[in-house]
Amino acid sequence: MSMMSIRAATPRDREAIRLVEEHAFGQQAEAGLVDALVTGGDAVAELVAEEDGQVVGHILFSRLFVQSSGKNYAAVALAPLAVEPSFHGSGIGGALIREAHIRLRDAGETLAVVLGDPAYYSRFGYSHARADKFESEYQSEALQALAWGDAPEAGRLVYASAFGSALAA
Repeated sequence: MSMMSIRAATPRDREAIRLVEEHAFGQQAEAGLVDALVTGGDAVAELVAEEDGQVVGHILFSRLFVQSSGKNYAAVALAPLAVEPSFHGSGIGGALIREAHIRLRDAGETLAVVLGDPAYYSRFGYSHARADKFESEYQSEALQALAWGDAPEAGRLVYASAFGSALAA
C-alpha cells in the first residue's frame, strides 16, 4: 500500500511542481505564477504531496498585505493549489491545505485569503463573509478569507506583483 506524504517544497521539486500545475490547470499560467512568486521571494509556505516518491500535489501561500488606516498588515494568499488529475478526489488537496494552515498558524500568520470555489474552500474555514469588506480587484463571492487570530477585517488587499504579471500574460 502506498503512503502519501507532505513536505516542504525544495529547489529540486521545481520541475515536478511545474508539471503538476500544468496538468491540473491544463495551461501554463499557474506554473508561471508559482515560478514568479518563488523567484520574487514572495512564497511564505510551499508544500508538496508525494505518492510513491512522485510529486502529485502542490500548494503555495504567498505574502499579501492588507492596507488599512495607513498601515500594512501581513497576510497570506493561497494560490495556487494543484493536484495531478489522476489523484483528484483522493483527499490530497485537503491534506495540503490542512498541513499548510498548521504551519502558517505556528509561524504567527493570522489571515489567509483565497480566490476559489466557495463550496470547496468553506470546508477549511474560508468564507466570503470574512472577505466581504476587503477592497480587491478580485472582490466577488469567490474571494474568501480565514482568520486565526487578531487580523484586519477591512482594507485593501495588495497581492505580490507576480499576480499582476501572471494575469497580464
